[in-house]
Amino acid sequence: MTAEETLNLISKQWCNLEDLMALGQLGRNSALRIKREIKSKLTKQGYKIPNHLIPMKEVVDYLDININYLESRTKKGRE
Repeated sequence: MTAEETLNLISKQWCNLEDLMALGQLGRNSALRIKREIKSKLTKQGYKIPNHLIPMKEVVDYLDININYLESRTKKGRE
């Protein structure tokens, strides 16, 4: 996945299982485990989360995706 594809994907507000699998280069079971962890953390904090979605911000934080670096890579590719 290129930097531009990653930025397009993380620009969504919500993340589904397929998005999580693509972003983390994960299999289905690993993605389900991470989704469960994020959802559990947010539920304990009092948030109500849709069953099949999790906030993209939480996914970016969990996977430690460096948005500034990705943006710099896409700018460099355009020059």
